[in-house]
Amino acid sequence: MKQMEPVQTKQQYHTHITSKHRWLRLNLGEVWRYRDLILLFTKRNFVISYKQTILGPAWVFLTPFITSIIYTFVFGGIVGMSTDGVPQILFYLTSNALWSFVSTYVMRNSSTFTDNANVFGKVYFPRLTMPIANMFSVVIQFGVQMIMVVIFLAYYTITGAVTPNWGACLLIPLILLELGVLGIGIGIIVSSLTTKYRDLSILVSFGVQLWMYATPIVYPMSQLEDGFMKTILLINPVSAPVELFRYAILGQGSVLPGALIYSAVFTVVLTFLGIIVFNRVEKNFMDTI
Repeated sequence: MKQMEPVQTKQQYHTHITSKHRWLRLNLGEVWRYRDLILLFTKRNFVISYKQTILGPAWVFLTPFITSIIYTFVFGGIVGMSTDGVPQILFYLTSNALWSFVSTYVMRNSSTFTDNANVFGKVYFPRLTMPIANMFSVVIQFGVQMIMVVIFLAYYTITGAVTPNWGACLLIPLILLELGVLGIGIGIIVSSLTTKYRDLSILVSFGVQLWMYATPIVYPMSQLEDGFMKTILLINPVSAPVELFRYAILGQGSVLPGALIYSAVFTVVLTFLGIIVFNRVEKNFMDTI
């Protein structure tokens, strides 16, 4: 007697799109289902950045290298600013790589709604995929820039000019994770506000430039004495991670446990605030953009 095979039923998926949801809703499961779209957006961001350029991706190397040479000439040569005994070109290359990671990520996320309004208005997908794709594209750019840093670091390590703290290097992924989450928080808050106030994007681009000078990028924290200016720098949530990053790679820098804890708490609070604002604006941003 012939055995009957069980009938297989197709599993059906239902997507319920609604504007009513909790303020802190992330729906990471849905974001994970759209992981292929995140990869496509990541590739698109990287390609668009260097499309129709003569040198193409070579600008990833050239921009921080030229900037570091200028900093070496101006701050190291003319101003005579100390780098705690670290070779100036290596000091500025390392600082520029991390600052480029932060500033580029904030700038890209700050225009999430305005730059992608046409796409958002035509098809549904989790809006959070766009900031995540921006993070991956910036991480790729950071990785490429770090190749140049590693080349200079290897040379100066062999010559004995620097001695990296290899144990502290294990903290670098955590530093990048914190700064990446901070970039999401700041970026999505700004992108949400720019749907109504377009001139805010101009203010952000100007503010990011000023922010760099309020962060120990072109100077080490050790150059500042205890007082008002150092307090202002420690309020900046990026200052402590930057110092820890240089401490790990260059062997010189300030490890500030209290400031690191403050930075982590600030990042978490700001990100939760960003999620709330993002979810509120996501409901009706197409009506105001």
